[in-house]
Amino acid sequence: MMSKESGSCGKCGLCLAVCPVHRVLQEEQATPRARIQLIEAYQSGRLPSSAYLKELINRCLMCGSCAANCPSGVDHYSRFMSMRAEMAKEHGDRLEIRGLVYLLARENRLRLAVGAARLGQSLLPEAFQKKYRLGEIALRQLPALNRKPFRDEVAEEHLPEGEVRGTLLYFTGCATNHIFADTGRATLRLLTALGYRVIIPKGQTCCSIPMLYHGGIEAAKENILENVRCLDRDGVNAVIVDCPTCGGALKKEFPAMLARYGEETAPAEAIAGRVTDLLSFLYEHLDQLIPLLNTAGEAVAVTYHAPCHLKNSFTPGDRLLRALPGINFLPADNALDCCGGGGTFFYEYPEIAGTMAAAKVAGARRSGASLWLTDCPVCRINLAGRLSPDDTLSVRHPAEFLAHLLGSDRINRL
Repeated sequence: MMSKESGSCGKCGLCLAVCPVHRVLQEEQATPRARIQLIEAYQSGRLPSSAYLKELINRCLMCGSCAANCPSGVDHYSRFMSMRAEMAKEHGDRLEIRGLVYLLARENRLRLAVGAARLGQSLLPEAFQKKYRLGEIALRQLPALNRKPFRDEVAEEHLPEGEVRGTLLYFTGCATNHIFADTGRATLRLLTALGYRVIIPKGQTCCSIPMLYHGGIEAAKENILENVRCLDRDGVNAVIVDCPTCGGALKKEFPAMLARYGEETAPAEAIAGRVTDLLSFLYEHLDQLIPLLNTAGEAVAVTYHAPCHLKNSFTPGDRLLRALPGINFLPADNALDCCGGGGTFFYEYPEIAGTMAAAKVAGARRSGASLWLTDCPVCRINLAGRLSPDDTLSVRHPAEFLAHLLGSDRINRL
């Protein structure tokens, strides 16, 4: 019997235009509607399980664009995630992918792994790091890992100077905690400058999206429950995320997954109603933010890449950048296109991801900007990894750029 979600697919083809993988491959089996039909055929017994079926299902960025644009309301995201879990169970997965799921399931495992990787970054010869690659990205092009986890570096509570306007919870995600501490410090600086008390719950852990993408549905349960426990607090104005993928998890996947686990969903639903990405929060407080910025001097030429999970769950940050004085915003003609990062997609499917990323880099260069801002840490790694070390174009999180504008000196080059 056909499921409700698959049955509502009218095969209209609107998902083809928004699917990044289909835009590159131009193959029907690479479309969201084809995956829905493959899943239905498998579930009805008309299509046997195979490694090739697994490949067709997994060759997807899980960007959510198909679901966000489907006129019939098909929940592609959940269907694909469930099918990926089934295929991983039947056919296994790559050793490194299984390792990732294992590490992310427990914070102590992740910390040990990051510590070992940090040691490797410091000890491996430069020639080795130039030669060996993660997908198409040379190891030397990957960002340096934090000296210690960001959440260990900072206090749990941060008070602003003067009157407290409200209280915010800051969900840092794994990337800020282990890779991009500068993004965390910048986020704190911006939020406290606006007059907010900021709490970084120490109990938070991985949002579980990478695990859910790779079949770790049961392994993700404890992480989800732990995050809900530490974020379920009274007297909170908003839950802030600097990573749109984490934001989408808190906003959409946590309530859905808890329902699937048979757990109480009310706390997760309450959290979901308070989740917002950093730039959306700053835009809502634009009248308070603008007076704090030092915009004297020559404007910085800035362009922006809109991450898929941001545009499909929140609002792209270019509306804030366009509204701020003293910024020479130069929109790229393909700013809304996917970069091909997609969690581990850039590593698992380097040729497809490379085609997408090359187009993005060309678009950013055409804009004439010197600074390329994006909210997603994987997009940041993927795009920065395609630039040469001496490139005049640099990739940063918008929080880092905006926090510099809070300083006493105008920053023209970051």
